[in-house]
This record gives sequence, structure tokens and C-alpha cells, in this order.
Amino acid sequence: MLGWPEILYIIVVVLILFGAKKWPDLWRGLRSGIDEFRKATKDVQEDLQKAIDGKLKTAAEENMHQKPNSVFVHWLVIWLAQGFGIGRIPWAPGTFGSLLGLGWFAALLLIVQLSPVSAGVLFLAAILASVWTCEAAEILLGEKDPGSIVLDEIVALPTCFLGWIIYLRLQLGALPSLDFFFGSATWFLALGVFLAFRFFDIAKPWPVRQSQSLPQGWGVVADDQLAAVYVNVVVLAVHFARQAITG
Repeated sequence: MLGWPEILYIIVVVLILFGAKKWPDLWRGLRSGIDEFRKATKDVQEDLQKAIDGKLKTAAEENMHQKPNSVFVHWLVIWLAQGFGIGRIPWAPGTFGSLLGLGWFAALLLIVQLSPVSAGVLFLAAILASVWTCEAAEILLGEKDPGSIVLDEIVALPTCFLGWIIYLRLQLGALPSLDFFFGSATWFLALGVFLAFRFFDIAKPWPVRQSQSLPQGWGVVADDQLAAVYVNVVVLAVHFARQAITG
């Protein structure tokens, strides 16, 4: 459905947005981000001290005798909201979180072959759970939708493929397998959707940006889900346009 011309077009748009002269800085940021991620995953205690701000640590210390597990629970919420630590990468955390979202989508594709109902339940449950988790992480970190929270990007990636999958189910009478999107000859399909999602998540056309004003965790999660809706529209539009051209 997405061919190399469409993929190249999306890449050109990304290059124009970022600017070729910025690539050296981006590369240095990428290397720095990878080093930071490795360091963050070595020591859970170090991650705890850096993830929880001073106010949270003070409150936890004051109540330690009453709630001995509170620090761990707080750390766990932040760790999940930050995509298992990926959100702490200093450069483009949303992009790395989206890459992890591709992994979540691949896992759902494996599950859907065993039980479509279970896959659907997990898909919806992850979105709903992310609303609460992102809201709790905002409170614990004392920030409004900080860049380190990437769980919203992770759960939005499968939504980017939802229209495509429904279309295939109606046309073929079967759900696509993992190889349909991640095979050696089809991996660029997932890459195209990933790049499209990053574009709409960054550009935030109406009403994506406006949805960020929604209360509580809905404002964190809704904009990514709406960006995923745009991706669905683009993917299906490209497909039907190609069908019309080829007859």
C-alpha cells in the first residue's frame, strides 16, 4: 500500500523540517542519548533518585515509616510513563518512545493470531491505563506533559495501523501477520507509518494541539491518538489514490 516513492516523500519532508545542517548536532545528540540510556538502565536506585524530583523524595522520606512501598510505587509509575526509561534519553525521547511503540504493535500482531479478542482488549486497556499512568507521572514529576513521558507515543503507534488492519480484514477476510509489516520485503511499510506519525505528532495540526488542553491524563494521551488518526487518513488516501491511478 505504501511504496518507495511515498516513503521517500515522507523522508524528504522530515529532512526539510529538521534541516540538513542540523544533522551533525542530531548525531551527537543520538550518541549522547544512547549513552544516557545505557547508564540509566544499569542502576535502578540511580534511576529512582534522578526520576523523582526533590519534592517527591522529601514527601516519601517523611512518610516512609507509614508507607514503606510508596517510593517503589512512585518509581514504577514514572518508569512506566517514561517507557521503561527510554523517555530519559535527552534527545528526541518521543521518537525513541515511538520506536518502542512499533515493538508493542508487533507484540499485538502476534497476539491477534492467537486471540483477536485478547489483542483488542489489550490494545484498549493499554490506552486507558496510559491515561492514568501519564497523569500520575505528571503529578509526581511536578510538570505538565514533560518530554520524558513517552507512554502516550508507545500506545498510539498501534492506532496508526488500525484503519489499515480493518481494511485488510474486510477485504481479505483475515488479519495480517507480523510478516505483513515487518518482513524482510515489507519492513518499509512500518517505517513509513512510523515517520508519518512522527510528522503529525510534531506538527500537531488541528485538533491535535488543541486536545492537549484536555483535563488530567487525557490531554497527554489524546494528542497522540489524534495524530495516529491523521496517519490512518494519509495511509488509506495513498492506497485509494494508487488504486484509482492503476485502475
